[in-house]
Amino acid sequence: MSRRAHIAMVGIPAVSHVLPSLEVVRELVARGHRVTYANDPAVAELVGDTGATLVPYRSTLPVADDAWPEDPIEAMGVFLDDNIQVLPQLRRVYEADPADLYMYDIGSYAARALAEAQGRPAVQLSPTYVAWEGYDEEVGAQLWQLPGAAEYRAKFAKWLAECGAVTTDVDAFPGRPARALALVPEAMQPNAERVDRDVVTFVGPCFGERNDQGRWEKPPGAEKVLLISLGTSYTRQPEFYRQCLKAFGGLPGWHVVLQVGKQTDIGELGEIPGNFEIHRWVPQLAILRQATAFVTHAGMGGSSEGLYTGLPMIAVPQAVDQFANADRLVELGVARRFDTADATAAALRKALLELTGDPDVAQRSRRSRAAAMTEGGTPRAADLIEAMLP
Repeated sequence: MSRRAHIAMVGIPAVSHVLPSLEVVRELVARGHRVTYANDPAVAELVGDTGATLVPYRSTLPVADDAWPEDPIEAMGVFLDDNIQVLPQLRRVYEADPADLYMYDIGSYAARALAEAQGRPAVQLSPTYVAWEGYDEEVGAQLWQLPGAAEYRAKFAKWLAECGAVTTDVDAFPGRPARALALVPEAMQPNAERVDRDVVTFVGPCFGERNDQGRWEKPPGAEKVLLISLGTSYTRQPEFYRQCLKAFGGLPGWHVVLQVGKQTDIGELGEIPGNFEIHRWVPQLAILRQATAFVTHAGMGGSSEGLYTGLPMIAVPQAVDQFANADRLVELGVARRFDTADATAAALRKALLELTGDPDVAQRSRRSRAAAMTEGGTPRAADLIEAMLP
């Protein structure tokens, strides 16, 4: 680019939604653009290392305590309410200093509304799979039959009519962007053949070195490494962790890293085997690059990282899209799936040994890694974003 542009990224303060965009932001800064990143100060540390300028706004999303409603319509209402109160905060900054282009997370409806009101180009950066042709009929129609759906849709429609957005269709606005980059392996996309490629480009995982998140080195003498992580939400699962200790404790040749999150009292887990190290948070990708296998909740971030590093996985989904992701990993032939109640020590141990001892699983994992790496990642994403600049 011969011109230095102002590019804005608008995200939500959920770590699993922030991490996928960081390398794209970092790359755009390195190319000479001025990048602002609007988000709650809770994620300021993550954003700051990219070179982007944080534009702080106050979010009402229940990220800190993971108090997400179980009812799907109520959960969607939480996002809508947050965006309604975020939009005026964004306007206070970006009406005086409009971006040449807006990038936004799938949960940042306010960013699309702002861009449309200003007549500026916008691109959604999706950290998960995207809608396909027929999605509304196959998935949305069932959702809209649930109690409270009519009221939710009416509230959304009223906001769209009043906020200056050009797109006022309640179905199209949140789920059908004008342009989107999917920051996930295409292999994880359901019905990929029915995705509109004029709108969506799969660029694959956008990973960098992530040195800012810390380093990890395999201990001397460790032949194989297993990482166990249920991500950053829904991590209070002490009984599951106890089953893991029992399953893999003392397993010859294996060193195990267990991340338990911030909501689990490590003292609840009992005696810790000598081949385990336990942390509340770990530099996940740094460990996976040295690992032999991965026990994951099958969030899209973890699933993408597992495919990108070519690891066999044991998927233990906890919520939302993780169940579908786990099933997809099984379809790809690189994982076994267990519901949490079925993830006993015996079942986990058997699955690990069978997965890591199967040459066909190893070959499929290598193919998945190669496919993910050829999608272009960060440089391709940045090229496509620059091509959208006025």
